[in-house]
Amino acid sequence: MTSHQPTTDKTGAQTSVRDNASAQRYEITVDGTPEGVVAGFAEYRDRVDGADTERVFFHTEVADEFGGRGLATILVRQALDDARARGLVIVGVCPLVAAFLEKHPEYADAARPVSRDVLGWLRRQQS
Repeated sequence: MTSHQPTTDKTGAQTSVRDNASAQRYEITVDGTPEGVVAGFAEYRDRVDGADTERVFFHTEVADEFGGRGLATILVRQALDDARARGLVIVGVCPLVAAFLEKHPEYADAARPVSRDVLGWLRRQQS
């Protein structure tokens, strides 16, 4: 599991994002909550497409009690930074990830649009 640089949320609380590879998701935790409490996560599956490996993000959520603190943005940014650093191609099926990519063109070099092939592949992975 890879840990990422701590960041503070809108309340000033320290956050931490890690890649929980066994669960195929990035998880964000917040200091001051009980050990092991995950405030949110971004699920992914890795897909080999020719010479590239795509990290397909398909679902992101933050628990209601942590809403409004900017955690989803921190989580998505750090997850995408990690995927790009690993040389993976980012595919944002999740509407939150897709919106983030649209607002942040600096990720365009590492992102690929969602295709029918990706959607069909993802459906097969989840069944």
